[in-house]
Amino acid sequence: MRHNPSRHLSRRTTAFVFGTALLTAGSAALVGTAHAGVLPRVPAGSSAQTVDGTGAAVKAAVSGLDDPHEKEIAMELVSSAENSSLDWKAQYTYIEDIRDGRGYTAGIIGFCSGTGDMLELVQAYTNKKPDNVLAPFLPALKRVNGTDSHSGLGDAFVKAWHTAAKDPVFQKAQDAERDRVYFDPAVEQAKKDGLRTLGQFIYYDATVMHGPGDDKNSFGGIRKTALSKAKTPTQGGDETAYLNAFLDARKAAMKTEGAHSDTSRVDTEQRVFLRDDNLDLEPPLHWKVYGDPYSIN
Repeated sequence: MRHNPSRHLSRRTTAFVFGTALLTAGSAALVGTAHAGVLPRVPAGSSAQTVDGTGAAVKAAVSGLDDPHEKEIAMELVSSAENSSLDWKAQYTYIEDIRDGRGYTAGIIGFCSGTGDMLELVQAYTNKKPDNVLAPFLPALKRVNGTDSHSGLGDAFVKAWHTAAKDPVFQKAQDAERDRVYFDPAVEQAKKDGLRTLGQFIYYDATVMHGPGDDKNSFGGIRKTALSKAKTPTQGGDETAYLNAFLDARKAAMKTEGAHSDTSRVDTEQRVFLRDDNLDLEPPLHWKVYGDPYSIN
């Protein structure tokens, strides 16, 4: 699964509203806040002392994007680029063909009917709930995998997706597939490379757009190019220098596809945090994507 600014533009002009208005071009900054009251924020890699209902001390070890607060921030940052909104949970119901050759793009992470991850998602949902409204479309999803075809899908499938998106079981399935395929592998690799929260997010965002493969323009290829220019912290290199090399490699990969030619999610988002030496990705955060301003305070 890969993404591009054409999805951003099509979402903006379609102007779906599911409980939260999406940003439109030229709108004022949308201020997002990580969920308050879930866990106390602590620096990445440290331990927090919390108290459970009985008053006993509970140690909560956190590390970068493993912290629920930091993960929420990561989801909002990606959503600003993918959906023109910080409200990523409003996207469970999203579905459309953005004409990028990958068929339907849908859900919180842009599962695509032409790249296999939508098929895996619907199969996982069906494993949990066999009688769901999307289950009858599994044969069609298998047939169109690897193409941009709508054969056997169409309006009936779109309607069924909207219905399924109201089901908490399907929402949890989307969360689980996002984590299994994209979030968890990206964070794991970032930790192995000795990267803090910002670096973990940079890896995750690259995996979301380019896919987790090893070809030149997938995450693995981008990382390989970066490694030819700089060492990771684990290898004894400077973290900022390595992340700059990674972002350089990512921009080069983005520019190989016309739909990825707008690199503002790198230039006016991730580079901003890196220039500010905010390697722990600590709020307040202020950035722009496609010219639109956002903040997390």
